[in-house]
Amino acid sequence: MTASLEATGLDFTLPVANRGYRWWYLDALSDDGAHGITIIAFLGTVFSPWYAFARRGGGGDPLNHCCMHVALYGKPARWAMTDRPRGALRRGADFLQIGPSAMRWDGTKLVVDLAEVTAPVPGKLRGRVTLYPEALSHRAFRLDGAGRHHWQPIAPRSRVEVAFDNPALSWSGFSYFDTNTGIAPLEEDFLFWDWCRAPMPEATAILYNASRRDGSAQSLALRVNRAGEVEDMPLPAPAIMPPGLWRVARPTRSEDGKAELVRALVDAPFYTRSEIRTRLLGQNAIAVHESLALNRFDNLAVQALMLPFRVPRAFR
Repeated sequence: MTASLEATGLDFTLPVANRGYRWWYLDALSDDGAHGITIIAFLGTVFSPWYAFARRGGGGDPLNHCCMHVALYGKPARWAMTDRPRGALRRGADFLQIGPSAMRWDGTKLVVDLAEVTAPVPGKLRGRVTLYPEALSHRAFRLDGAGRHHWQPIAPRSRVEVAFDNPALSWSGFSYFDTNTGIAPLEEDFLFWDWCRAPMPEATAILYNASRRDGSAQSLALRVNRAGEVEDMPLPAPAIMPPGLWRVARPTRSEDGKAELVRALVDAPFYTRSEIRTRLLGQNAIAVHESLALNRFDNLAVQALMLPFRVPRAFR
């Protein structure tokens, strides 16, 4: 864990292009299977209607649209995703503060302190999440032909400790941490993508499938060992699961061509996040899966009539 913060994707001062984005993503499921969490620190909140409106109007300052998104799954379930202006942002190489919430890297672990307001029904969301990487990974991937979008798994094999005061909640489990960055809106270059990560005792499998707007496609199948080394593996067979309530498809890959939905974590008009059962690296596994339909997100009715209730805008 002695590599530079920039090499690992952990430098929170890395630049963000106008109309672009940079995010840091963490998810985890509890050891007992009852709970889950997702945290995304956005610079350029890619799913914010307010950022989309700014870009449509000819603007697009990503630092004027930042967010510390947090979602709790299970009981209790909570959701917070407040889009905040530039004045709410403070950052250094090893810390990122967005409004009242912050994440910091101390050289061995990532600590996320959360103090958010839930939506659409306002309520307090207060807690700390601490991520302990088994190792850091250094390999980054280009997701489009022109090289406008990149993804880097920072710590695909991690453990988390979750401790919330409001709601009262405490658990631990396997976790995953990565970063994405781009110099253009996602909807300009992609039609659809699905992603999956499956932790197993000796390795973590990651799948990434993207359908690009230029008609091309990309599929990644990766194995991350306990030393953090990211290796290519053969593409598993396609597997289809039932679509979400909003008819967003849930395609994935599995070595036996079969995958089963365990529970829906997020089911939105353009996005699903799910817990699934699949087979990868010769083993049956419980995995976190997401699918993203960018034409759905780019729909003005979705942005103007639906998203503002889930993604409110703060004035400071």
